[in-house]
Amino acid sequence: MEIKKLTLYDVHKRAGAKIVDFAGFWMPIQYEGIMNEHRKVRHSVGLFDVSHMGEFIVKGKNALEFLQLVTVNDVSKLAEFQVQYSALCYDNGGIVDDLLVYRLPDYFLVVVNASNIEKDFDWMQKHLIPGVDFKNLSDEYALIAIQGRNSLPTLQKLTKVHLSEIPYYWLTTGEVGGVKCFISRTGYTGELGFEIGFPPEHAEKIWTSLMEAGAEFEIAPIGLAARDTLRLEMKYCLYGNDIDATTNPLEAGLGWITKLKKGNFIGRDALLQVKAQGVSRKLVGMVLEENGVPRHGYPIYKNGLRIGEVTSGTMSPMLQQGIAMGYVKTEYAEIGNQIEIEIRGKHLPAKVVETPFYKIPY
Repeated sequence: MEIKKLTLYDVHKRAGAKIVDFAGFWMPIQYEGIMNEHRKVRHSVGLFDVSHMGEFIVKGKNALEFLQLVTVNDVSKLAEFQVQYSALCYDNGGIVDDLLVYRLPDYFLVVVNASNIEKDFDWMQKHLIPGVDFKNLSDEYALIAIQGRNSLPTLQKLTKVHLSEIPYYWLTTGEVGGVKCFISRTGYTGELGFEIGFPPEHAEKIWTSLMEAGAEFEIAPIGLAARDTLRLEMKYCLYGNDIDATTNPLEAGLGWITKLKKGNFIGRDALLQVKAQGVSRKLVGMVLEENGVPRHGYPIYKNGLRIGEVTSGTMSPMLQQGIAMGYVKTEYAEIGNQIEIEIRGKHLPAKVVETPFYKIPY
């Protein structure tokens, strides 16, 4: 399969980005280094090209009924211009993907992970009901995320939209640099931030305008590597690592988006059974108590007994400590529980902690 180039590919190359194949796209993994980029977002503002994400349009008289069937959250609770975090599940409760649902006046916009665009579209198409117009318009959207405490004053220079009036997980439409966009108060970093969607032909103009507007705050482009460490400090799940077809939302700590009382949806019966029986494992946050970097797949032990494995791990740039997410047997998931993570043959002491690992200070 041919690897796709995003509209901003040449911009990233000129900025000195290291480019890698990610989910079938040539993507910037880093520019000046993960630590610097990560801290830039935590202390000021950074810019992400996330145009590889997938966008589906759902409209028609039965659009709401369809989304209620295929997603686990209660779409009927969404007001116009509100955003909802949700997931698609298989019949057995395993996760097809996690996603965002945006309710606009005449349609719903569903934003899915880049690696799952084709799979998600096929899955939803398979369960399509009459009275729904369902289209994959991923190639018709560019998406830029601006994240960090100085994201608002930077973006405000380019739009008449009153950004401070957009609540968390809501969106509006307006112009950014003269280009019609949707502007959502969302992101994958835990910081104050916005995601801006628009036709791809305007990507370079908007990117350049944002870089210029943020110059006073020393804005910088941020690659996928720092995006990953930022989301991990917040214990945000990554599909393919922390959640997938072998995990269900209840054991993944996503019970809060799984509305079992809303009525029928795909996977509900299986999840009702899981809830009745109780989960056998839980996704927890862990910190190492000695120097080391936990990684995906590393085994987790308690008194020599293997109790789970790491799904995501890194050296936290803000905490300067090894942090990890992973599934452990339920009886070992209590906050404060002492465990060990095996790294290169050594069992290093760690403990289960409250998350997010990093607390936003504002």
